[in-house]
Amino acid sequence: MKLHFTRTNGLVDEAIDHLMELADEIHSPGLVREMILAALKAGQEEEDKADLKLMNTTMKEMRFTAKVFGPYHNKRKVTVFGSARTMPGEKLYQIARLLGKRIAEDGYMVITGGGPGVMQAVNEGAGPEHSFGVKIRLPFEQKPNPVLEGNPRLIIYKYFFNRKVAFLKEAHAVVLCPGGFGTLDEAMETLTLVQTGKRDPLPLILLDEPGGTYWSGCRRFFEDELLAQGFVTNADFLLFEQTDSVDEALRVINRFYRRYHSLRYVDGRLVIRLTSPIDEESVAKLKDTFSHILIPKGDIFLSGMLPAEADEPEIADLPRLIMDFDRKNFGQLRRLIDVINGF
Repeated sequence: MKLHFTRTNGLVDEAIDHLMELADEIHSPGLVREMILAALKAGQEEEDKADLKLMNTTMKEMRFTAKVFGPYHNKRKVTVFGSARTMPGEKLYQIARLLGKRIAEDGYMVITGGGPGVMQAVNEGAGPEHSFGVKIRLPFEQKPNPVLEGNPRLIIYKYFFNRKVAFLKEAHAVVLCPGGFGTLDEAMETLTLVQTGKRDPLPLILLDEPGGTYWSGCRRFFEDELLAQGFVTNADFLLFEQTDSVDEALRVINRFYRRYHSLRYVDGRLVIRLTSPIDEESVAKLKDTFSHILIPKGDIFLSGMLPAEADEPEIADLPRLIMDFDRKNFGQLRRLIDVINGF
């Protein structure tokens, strides 16, 4: 029998409906139904057991991720990347430890890779009660760091791609410390997702030790090679900030959330939710300054909650800024958020 996501599967649809009734308390039954159908279709189509194992493990890992992070949905979190090889006596280790401490003091939680080095330093600074660990299973690095061992907010992944989803989906800010190939991979993926709008704008900070050359060297490469050859634009450099100060890193994060709360697309329009209102004069300034990132004849205007946002009642009272964004210039969108926070 060929299965379809439409309700044309006869007895199979009835069996799925009955199964969900037996399971009880199924949220979003329409989505759960499609997930069950996807599994059945994969079972029909895939002869390679390895493919099915990958799908199965991915589903299990993402379900557990949602379960662990779910109770902390309203708590802002800062993901910190950095080398597993940084030793406790090194300056960078002490900076990472201070960073974790400051993040927790400012009311955030931290997310690290759960291993040694910079990751352990950040978890030490924040403390176990303010820490998440999203660790990868490797043959040469089995144990989580001592701060996270036995912590209920520790997740161990088989697949890097599931781990990366957790790192970035749950983050409200990202701090990148110096590190190896893994850190650079995480840096480039984060930049790519924000640059292309696959991840909402967020503070993205390249943090080095005072006098360090790690990120300044990377930036020179970006400018001398990528920018010079037209592979990136000047606006892409608005997506991140570089510093050698923990205090400045926290200022960047806190400034980003001074007025900005979150965003969502509704019927093709960008809805920016704010924690405090702005006036019509400020809106006029935004329209004048950022007209180049609007669609032709596009507008920016104030609004209350839209009907499509009714599924987020906890933020129903927040003022909104509606924008006909072109969905291309995400560096400039990041700058617009900075301007809103500065009013």
